[in-house]
Amino acid sequence: MTAFADHDAYIAAAPEALRPLLMRVRARLAQTLPDAEEVILYDMPGFASANVIIAGYAAFSKQCGLYVSKGAISAYLDHLAAAGLKATKTGVTFSPNKPISDELIAALALASRKELGV
Repeated sequence: MTAFADHDAYIAAAPEALRPLLMRVRARLAQTLPDAEEVILYDMPGFASANVIIAGYAAFSKQCGLYVSKGAISAYLDHLAAAGLKATKTGVTFSPNKPISDELIAALALASRKELGV
C-alpha cells in the first residue's frame, strides 16, 4: 500500500476521472472546517481537530467516499437518499455521474464536528 505524504499526493495518485471530485471535496471541507488540520491517517486524507478526525475522504476505482461520524450520516439520511447517494453507517459514496453537493459536504462535516465535540 502506498503511503501518502499529504492530500496533494493522495489526489494525484487517484484515478484521473475522480481527481476533480476529490479536489472539490477537499476545498469544501477546508472552507467548512477552517481551523481543522489536514492529515493523512490510515493512508486516507482527512481533517482533524484535537487529534480527532472530523471528516475524511477517499477514492476507489470508480467512486469516492466521504466519511464522517455516525450521527452526521443519521441526521442527513433523508437528504442523502433524495440526492440518490448510497450511505453506510459512517460514509457516503458518490461518483462523477452522481456527485455530492457542496451544501451536503458542509452539512455533514459540521454535523460530524458537533457530534464529536471538537
